[in-house]
Amino acid sequence: MDQKTAPEASHQVPAIWGKKIPGRNKHFTGRENLLDQLRTSIISTAKAAVVPQALQGLGGVGKTQLAIEYVWRYRSFYDLVWWVPADQPMLVPSTIAALADHLRLRPANSVGIEEAAASVRDALQRGDPIDRWLLIFDNADEPEEIRDFIPEGGPGHVLITSRNSRWSGVAETVPVDVFSTEESVEFLRKRLQKDVPQKEAEHLASELGDLPLALEQAAALQIMTGLSTEEYIEQLALQTRELLNLGKSTEYPLSMTAAWQLSVNEIENRLPEAAMVLRCLAFFGPDPIPRAVFRRGSKSGVKRMAPILANPVLAAKAFGELNRFALVKIEQEAGTVQVHRLVQALLRDSLVEPEREEIRHEVHLLLAGGAPADPEDTVNWPDFADLVPHVRPAGVARCADRQVQRFAIDVIRYLHRVANYSSAKNFAEEFRAHWTAAHGKKDENVLRLCRHLGNVLWQMGAFSESRALNEETFPCMREVFGEENEETLRIRLTVAADLRAKGMFREAFEQDTESLDLHTRVFGAVAPATLRVLNNLALDNVLLSRFDTALDLAQLVFIEQSSARDGIRIWELQSSWNGLARTVRLLGDHAQACDVGEEAYAHGISQLGIEHPLTLMTARDLSIARRRMGDVEGALELVEETFTRMDKLFGPDSPETMATQVAFSRALHQAGRSEEAMALARQALPRYRRIYGDQHPFTNGCLMNLALLYQLRGDVIQAKEMDRQAYESLLDRLGPNHGYVFGATLNLASDLAALDDVAGARELGEDLLAQMRAFYGPDNLLTLAAAVNLALDLQADGKPEQAETLYTDTMRRYARYDLGHPERIHAESKKRFNWDFDPISL
Repeated sequence: MDQKTAPEASHQVPAIWGKKIPGRNKHFTGRENLLDQLRTSIISTAKAAVVPQALQGLGGVGKTQLAIEYVWRYRSFYDLVWWVPADQPMLVPSTIAALADHLRLRPANSVGIEEAAASVRDALQRGDPIDRWLLIFDNADEPEEIRDFIPEGGPGHVLITSRNSRWSGVAETVPVDVFSTEESVEFLRKRLQKDVPQKEAEHLASELGDLPLALEQAAALQIMTGLSTEEYIEQLALQTRELLNLGKSTEYPLSMTAAWQLSVNEIENRLPEAAMVLRCLAFFGPDPIPRAVFRRGSKSGVKRMAPILANPVLAAKAFGELNRFALVKIEQEAGTVQVHRLVQALLRDSLVEPEREEIRHEVHLLLAGGAPADPEDTVNWPDFADLVPHVRPAGVARCADRQVQRFAIDVIRYLHRVANYSSAKNFAEEFRAHWTAAHGKKDENVLRLCRHLGNVLWQMGAFSESRALNEETFPCMREVFGEENEETLRIRLTVAADLRAKGMFREAFEQDTESLDLHTRVFGAVAPATLRVLNNLALDNVLLSRFDTALDLAQLVFIEQSSARDGIRIWELQSSWNGLARTVRLLGDHAQACDVGEEAYAHGISQLGIEHPLTLMTARDLSIARRRMGDVEGALELVEETFTRMDKLFGPDSPETMATQVAFSRALHQAGRSEEAMALARQALPRYRRIYGDQHPFTNGCLMNLALLYQLRGDVIQAKEMDRQAYESLLDRLGPNHGYVFGATLNLASDLAALDDVAGARELGEDLLAQMRAFYGPDNLLTLAAAVNLALDLQADGKPEQAETLYTDTMRRYARYDLGHPERIHAESKKRFNWDFDPISL
């Protein structure tokens, strides 16, 4: 792409032309030097690597319009042009990922938004299959927010528009200033479609400071009103004097303020309702505002906007007038309306405080009234995603209206369910501070909010903070709402989760058992709320090693939830489906666990997306089932991919990332990559100690995994000390009859055998086998593993007849498992068993 001249004769549109590319501005004027400078810079810097070109300047100078003109003027030099609105960094990945289909890459709905966006970036860097491409990131703020999505090499070009001067450190910056006098005159003549006298045009341009946005609004006003240029200048002078007399202090040019005020005054005269709509729009965020908010919010209790919203024809006329006066930008296909942030600020500044607060509250009511009813229903997630950018700019946190506060709580619930935990925490803490100061700690909405904040903190692994907040909130809820209120019943489940996170599995089971009685009495035996408790009880039984009971409960919950016509959310079904697969695995039927797990994983991908935490948890459990079944390659591929996603999305200290790291380490070990497994195991243990504490069963499970790796590399003394430490801690926390304690005993006996303490290993093994047969029965896989080990120890201790009898009986019991079952094969080889820890989502 070494041509510089604009291809005016060519109107060819690239094969891949983004849907978000704005239409060409027929009034675009001048800027030829800037366009030439931009084109020259793009061509000269693209030879070695992709160097972004940043159009940088103040609001209203026309950066976006310049980018639009570049796109249209040079479109025939590209095979791909893609427009990325970057004012909402959270939406950038999905916009980039939408290119995957065009580049013949795996789409986001199969690999996830983050991976699809990364693959698009890689493909563009390679220039395969497109080597002439252009990406435009419009209205980018901080470089760090989108840097990961900008190709670092390849044959294409990147164009950025921004008000932030920091882009000069990472991009070739093309400063964009106001129009020259000549450009202003040319623009006015083109926009007004008449030959405005030179001096008259220059005078108007000078009064407006040559600011393109101000000139656009001035021309729009003249066209709409028939006001002459001289008359406009006269009105502008009067308005400026009025603003000065009012002592207005603004960071924006006074000429812009005056020009804007003239347009607003005219709107007010022509259609007061349009002016009211504009003032309302000023209190939303600068991001696109869903027009549906105004339709849905018509019965929200607004007063000023009520007559307009009650008349759809009048509302449409109001938006149309604002669009014609260039005060708003309407995207019909997207169903949005947007106001320049400069105009929004000027509008807000023009109002006196009582009126400002009244209109701000109208926006609060519109947001609340325009939001869907259920934020936990996946169908409603796109609508909530459109509303979230307006919550903070609108000042929702400071609103005392109960309806608005319930909407704010729904925002937290939405962010929680889509796993945007950091945003959920930040919003919730902001709301809590304002509401508690205004209403006190025992206010109903404060308590509701605290319950959801406790859930968010728990998901983030801030278990101590979650527990402290829930311990404060729970008694207040019992006092304010009563014992059988739904809010009180829901926080009971969180309190039980806090107990599990503390390693108090039996206490969690008792809490959930009490909750089941209450839920059954209030809601019924198989109501959706009751099924949530039953699902938790299935988990409690798993954590207590009562796998048969857990399976009965897991199957009941899954059958009821999957057959329910309503009341069951997709994420609830996903959780119970994966819980069923995990319980089947823990009972030893690894093939069936894979079958159920594969179905659950497919459901998660299709309904929640591949990067939703529940889908990723399902993937991790499926990888464990594959590994247990002997499909080490399939397990390793899946768990490595899952760990990469978890680490990227939630960070290394997320409990789910940590659990996946442990599973990854075990898969690496089984694949013969022991050093890599050791490295991950060493990283995991201190994280578990920091998040869960030294005495938590999961921490000791990680300690045993590390001990096993030490044992296998020959450092048996170190392994024995670690296993004994884990055994004693687990015995103290869980009691003698628990799978983790059995596993620790099994490994400790193996350590003794490796240290030639044959009698010690045999004695420990005999006691263990008796306990396990009493607890699990003689045919359980862990029981059989203990029997094989004891047979080996009996043989080594000079008791061959007892060893042979036990081994023969054990192999007869293995016959109930398939010939290809990995543990049966391992037993047939007369190799010693060791127990390893696989984490469970709490």
